[in-house]
Amino acid sequence: MFHYYFLLGLRSLRRNPALTVLMVLTLAVGVAASVSTLTILHVISGNPMPDKSERLFSILVDNGPLEGYKVGDKPNDRQLSYRDAVNFLNSKVGQRRVALYGVGGPVQPDKKEIGVFTAHGLAPSGDFFAMFDTPFLYGQGWNADADRSGADMVVLSRALAEKLYGGANPVGRRMSLFGFQYQITGVLDTWRVVPRVHHVLSSGGPFGAEDEFYIPFASAIRHQTSHDGGMSCVTSVAPGYQAILDSECTWVQSWIEMRSDADRGELQNYVDNYADDQRKLGRLKRHAANHLYTVTQWLDFLKVVGNDSRLQAWLAFGFLLLCLVNTVGLLLAKFSVRAAEVGIRRALGASRREIFRQFLIETTVVGLAGGLFGLVMAYGALALIGMQSATLHVVAHMDLSMLALTFALSVLAAVLAGLLPTWRACQVTPALQLKSQ
Repeated sequence: MFHYYFLLGLRSLRRNPALTVLMVLTLAVGVAASVSTLTILHVISGNPMPDKSERLFSILVDNGPLEGYKVGDKPNDRQLSYRDAVNFLNSKVGQRRVALYGVGGPVQPDKKEIGVFTAHGLAPSGDFFAMFDTPFLYGQGWNADADRSGADMVVLSRALAEKLYGGANPVGRRMSLFGFQYQITGVLDTWRVVPRVHHVLSSGGPFGAEDEFYIPFASAIRHQTSHDGGMSCVTSVAPGYQAILDSECTWVQSWIEMRSDADRGELQNYVDNYADDQRKLGRLKRHAANHLYTVTQWLDFLKVVGNDSRLQAWLAFGFLLLCLVNTVGLLLAKFSVRAAEVGIRRALGASRREIFRQFLIETTVVGLAGGLFGLVMAYGALALIGMQSATLHVVAHMDLSMLALTFALSVLAAVLAGLLPTWRACQVTPALQLKSQ
């Protein structure tokens, strides 16, 4: 019977084309608005490292002054001083350890026609590539010896490699970066981590473009490469790069990967003991709590998904609810003119259950039509949103889960909107309708 009622539903779409178009459009607009907003929220609030997010930890210790501090205050800083970051990097705790900061500067290509341009990248230690599962197109990263010696090596993004060398494999070649010669050890394949948890604090933010290159942390320090990102200094610092390294200014991020999430207690004990040792040296005077953040906790702490984004999603669903109310009215009008048909069917022996099933399947057909059209509108809306900026282009795209949700939401919306009109249709009294004919 389902197949028969489904065919009846398709035929009913042609009975009153104007009313059908209004219903489908109303559902489509509501579904497109809610799904496009929900898609962006889904992308920006996603877990970029689901396989290891619970065993990757960003570390924060509070090295601020006592002035103005109250016990229990949450840390305002989101980065570490160079001294703390290097101490964590050189420790033996965990499986992998990374210190990093953003860098940017001039690239002088071999091809004169390209001209000198500015590129933005990252200066991490060597464990970075394995820790964050970066995909290599050619070559590899650098080893621990390069980290210790501060060797001038570089890993390029695919986009930068193609810009400089076309489709050729550039591994082993040398390039001019910051006025120094760096040897290319690898090229990453396209790597779009959303949100960019490893580089949230960069100038590009959590949804910025890919980093264009990666150089060893020690090499960047040896060449006194200035940072590309935020730096917080609560006290004045003497001139010079070394003064910044010796200061309590915070501008470096630290990540530690444990073997399992059960090792969090071990890492917490290590960081607490480290803080106690530093206090004996006259540092970390606030005696504040030391914080470990997993990937998802780190994104929550930095408020990557703001309240505005959630509010927009709720408003979009409110608009969908308004569309459902309008659809209910249209379905009532559609089913009311078929009271005679229902009366005749009831008189011929059809039960209320059969009438209810028939009309509910018809509303499902309307929902499917609204879903198809809503999907087209949602794609169009996301395309328009993505054209507004490079950041929005990264997050304004639909995946398979959101594609399935579009259809499910449209059918559910149509069924919910059709419950009242369908129930009203089942209440038709056959005798009254037969007498009126």
